Amino acid sequence: MTISYEDLRAAIAGRSVGIRSRTELEPLGGDGDKLFPPTYGVADSAETKYATEQRRVEGNVVDAVVLDSVSSQANRQELALLGAKERSELAVPVIKLDFSGTDAVDLDVITSLEAPHRVFDALFRDSLLDGVLFRLSESGRALTEATSKNAAAVYRLAPTALLFGAWDSTGPKGGRGAKYERAITSEIVATGITIGVKTSSRLDPLGVELSAGPVFKAADTDAGWTLDANEAVQEKGIPQPYGKGGDRGRPSQINHGNVTPSIDAKAGGVTADQVTATSVLSFAQLRRLRFPLDADGAALEGDRRTEAEVAARTALAALGLAAIVLAADDGFDLRSRCVLVASSDHRFELIGRNTSEISEFSLTSEEAVALVAQAASAAADAGMPWPEADLTLTPTPRLVELVRRSHAAAAGDDEVA
Repeated sequence: MTISYEDLRAAIAGRSVGIRSRTELEPLGGDGDKLFPPTYGVADSAETKYATEQRRVEGNVVDAVVLDSVSSQANRQELALLGAKERSELAVPVIKLDFSGTDAVDLDVITSLEAPHRVFDALFRDSLLDGVLFRLSESGRALTEATSKNAAAVYRLAPTALLFGAWDSTGPKGGRGAKYERAITSEIVATGITIGVKTSSRLDPLGVELSAGPVFKAADTDAGWTLDANEAVQEKGIPQPYGKGGDRGRPSQINHGNVTPSIDAKAGGVTADQVTATSVLSFAQLRRLRFPLDADGAALEGDRRTEAEVAARTALAALGLAAIVLAADDGFDLRSRCVLVASSDHRFELIGRNTSEISEFSLTSEEAVALVAQAASAAADAGMPWPEADLTLTPTPRLVELVRRSHAAAAGDDEVA
């Protein structure tokens, strides 16, 4: 049985705590296949580069590792919503930054579902709306002044920011900018783990030896590198070795030569007894969002305000459910050698006032997007519509120049000024 709009609205309007979902996963290669979690920068003395910890599962303490963090899962769910929007399956407003027609030819459109800080990202701060700096425009000022006690501007321009959380730390108020706590959290964790090792090596078919160097940075930028010191970039009469770090000048810096066989015990993958994807949608957080004004800026009072707030929160909850389902439909290919497949049906639990009040339901992607459409329509009828068109910005010339210089530097172009 699926969940209806009426059931979701009643849960939001009542005292239900929220919705949770737990999906059991397994490696695509089957039981015992190795999985590779994300690695992190650690001290040389660290035993592993993974986010390992101990967790209590069914009364037992077990070793665990994070396969996909809360922030990473949020990004995947946002991209799933964006994909549905681009396929015209889902209508939800976003803020867009359009680089077309600029010198940043390798960039196209970046939306608030892709920007690291969502609607409050510096990308949008350094952009223009109809020739005016965005934060100085009417819409930008409304975002700056919005808070969780008056979140209508965020709901109208980029409602997903209220769902996944955002902090207006780069706006005019700096660190005092409004903060919106996540209403949805998801995570994929492996438990009962054993850490393995990874081996690596490479045989160069050309048989290039270390003694074939040194390799120099060529004065001819098209050539890139040279073995002739006279053709090298010179600094104070000294030919400059090619590459970076302590291995500068070695053939390996130009990707020639053998790779010595090695064993990596800090990032050698894991095998696990169990892998679980968990998602939680908090109704308590959604209820903290207040909407005293309608889309036209008129005050909402009495029963009309109550209806508008419940309808807006229900639309956000429907978006959250769609994000979970659509991301699951996209699959669990987390990274190289960490591809998972569901070993159980995707089920949801609606939690009432306590765990003695639990009702289970299922939800397909088609049902989820239909639920969003119905909830958005009901919110519009209550005075809280989403605009049909996205808010499109253009980058300032200084932002385009910053991108150009950065890309030139990354490409090794010395003339970036």
